[in-house]
Amino acid sequence: MKITAFSYVRNGLHMGYPFLQSVQSVLPIVDEFIMVVGDSTDGTREAVKALSPKVKIIDTVWDMKLRSGGKIFAQQANLGLDAMTGDWIIHIQADEVIHEQDIEKIRKYILAVDARPEVEGFLFPFLNFRGDYNHIHTGRTAHRFEIRAFRKNSAIRSYKDSQGFRKFSPRAAYEGGEKGEKLHVVKIDVPIFHYSYVRPPRKMKEKAQVFTSFYVDDNSLKEIFKGVEEFDYNEVDKLEIFRGTHPALMKEVIARKDWEFEYHPGMKYTSVRHRILNKIEDWTGYRIGEYKNYKLIGKMP
Repeated sequence: MKITAFSYVRNGLHMGYPFLQSVQSVLPIVDEFIMVVGDSTDGTREAVKALSPKVKIIDTVWDMKLRSGGKIFAQQANLGLDAMTGDWIIHIQADEVIHEQDIEKIRKYILAVDARPEVEGFLFPFLNFRGDYNHIHTGRTAHRFEIRAFRKNSAIRSYKDSQGFRKFSPRAAYEGGEKGEKLHVVKIDVPIFHYSYVRPPRKMKEKAQVFTSFYVDDNSLKEIFKGVEEFDYNEVDKLEIFRGTHPALMKEVIARKDWEFEYHPGMKYTSVRHRILNKIEDWTGYRIGEYKNYKLIGKMP
């Protein structure tokens, strides 16, 4: 059985993405890793090339005509997906890392379900860090689960802005309102350490501007960030203290942290409806009305 993986990145060093750690975190269980590298000017390509003989690079130039709705992200993901030759595929994004204590579980779970064709992929829980490496976003606006490994199938494509994956027929990315078919997945106990919102406030503001530019036009972008000097991490519905350990690959990244973040729950904005729903979730563990880009058919023991 062959397991392959892929990701995509552009100017990852300048934007503060832990993309090198992302790749390294899955290398122990994959036969090949495809990294789609956009037209970068900060040494990102050279850093990827130096990682491992397992890593293969696909060079791309980002088409700015695909800014609307983040379509460029899906396009880049699909370029990597097209290069996959494995029986099973792992996708990890440039701000996601898997803990070394969990990575072998993925191989074990793949072996356990490989003869069960009804299982199309695996659903991973997310630890969404925000502000620093000690706080995780757990409110209703944080996504808790997503597909990050699945069986090779030519019909599977990146969904919308590379959030996750669905099956499309004919073989095509999400276009013109086509919703595709959700994958049948089982939930596994391998958390994705998601560091998208962990940067110095000024660098986070720059990252947010670049990211938002792939969803809105230039005039709207100027209005959104008018007068904003630093990203406000307290504009969030709910944060909790993280009490676990980070992947060892993140040790040096975390040691370089040079800013302070203090969470002020009183500054957050949460509607009355969300406050009630958050309380229900706290009591029951069930999130009412949660968006699910998958069909859950079981859980690995």
